[in-house]
Amino acid sequence: MPILQAHQLRKLGREFLMAVGASEDEARLVSDLLVKANLAGHDSHGIVRTLRYVDGVLNQRIKPGAKVEVVRETPCSALLDGNWGFGQVVASKAMGLAIEKAEKSAIGAVAVFNCNHIGRLTDYALMAAEKNMIGIAFVNAGKSVAPFGGMERMLGTNPVCFAAPAGKERPFLLDIASSVVAEGKLWVRLHSKQSLPEGWILDKEGKPSRNPVDFYAGGVLLPFGGYAGHKGYGLSLVCEILCGILNGAGCSYSEEFKGGNGVFFEAINIQCFTPIEEFKERMDSLAGAMRNSKRAPGSAEILFPGDPEARMEQKRLAEGIPIPDVTWEEFTSMASRLRLNIEKVIE
Repeated sequence: MPILQAHQLRKLGREFLMAVGASEDEARLVSDLLVKANLAGHDSHGIVRTLRYVDGVLNQRIKPGAKVEVVRETPCSALLDGNWGFGQVVASKAMGLAIEKAEKSAIGAVAVFNCNHIGRLTDYALMAAEKNMIGIAFVNAGKSVAPFGGMERMLGTNPVCFAAPAGKERPFLLDIASSVVAEGKLWVRLHSKQSLPEGWILDKEGKPSRNPVDFYAGGVLLPFGGYAGHKGYGLSLVCEILCGILNGAGCSYSEEFKGGNGVFFEAINIQCFTPIEEFKERMDSLAGAMRNSKRAPGSAEILFPGDPEARMEQKRLAEGIPIPDVTWEEFTSMASRLRLNIEKVIE
């Protein structure tokens, strides 16, 4: 299993994307955000996605250089047509616009349709947190999840994200799928030849399975929550309303949905509600209170959202990022197809 440094993976992503027509700026933004996901330990949204993006460009689903158009706009809202550009490029512009509007109107909300896969929602919610705002992000996606009690693909993994700044603490960060896991985590397990935990998927016959192959053979992901899966199911429907119905992108199950992500972003200007320093002090107090509260028997510690990712980032910056052999073989094959010398790219 190859172990590469972050700068090597960033260069790998840039070279692959530019080889199929992405501008240097587009390729840099996309690859930088993908590698951030790897550093955080979320390989499902990491550099492996480059393979799908290259395939998307070659099959004309992703259009390098596409112009993002404003379809409808008010002082505090906007509806954008992403025109099928790179999702990370479109989404960065969308959250940037939401932040601009929140600076003037307290709250900025931006919805997007015709947008390819945008990667981790974390990256966009944190754009707002870095500007002393609360960042909120929702997307829907292609159908892969059954409704609670069902066995048919009807919903996307439909993640939600919330970020808020703090003082001495890192920003609060919650980024979760409304399914048990993101589909990409099944892909990673498949490439790593690992079985799945119980309760992640059903096979095409509606039976529980631990084999990731069964998902790609017509199975389904389940909404998060186990016996309380109605909660994940309900949250997924919220994503469909905001990201499929409100913006016209189409719901995951419908013929109107053309792939990628329907997007809804919101930025909230904290200063319009409370002084920012007071907000940050309260956030620090919240984090400390949670971590220092009484632990249950057998619990080594209590973490605050964002802690595991921050620890993994430090570890991977020091030790490198492992790439499963199967994934590396796919990169090597794609490099040959693109006439790239992969060893020279990562030297």
